[in-house]
Amino acid sequence: MKQTTLVAIILGVLVLISIVQAYQLTGLKTKLAGGQVSVGSSNTKTTPLASSGDSGKQTASLPSNVKELPGMVGGC
Repeated sequence: MKQTTLVAIILGVLVLISIVQAYQLTGLKTKLAGGQVSVGSSNTKTTPLASSGDSGKQTASLPSNVKELPGMVGGC
C-alpha cells in the first residue's frame, strides 16, 4: 500500500471521528441549555468553602485523607 493512500485513510478516519464528536457536542449543548442534564450526583456531600475576600471567616472541614498530607510537598 502506498504511503499517500495510508495517510489519506488515516486522515479520513480522523475527519470522521471529529464529525461524530462535533455532533455529540452539539447534542450535549442542546441538552444543557434545555436543562435536561444535571451536573454532579445527589449522593455527594458538598461543603461550601469561604473565598479569600469573605468577611464571614467560614472554614470548611477537610476530609481525613487531606488532613494527613505534609505541609510542604516538594520544593525547597
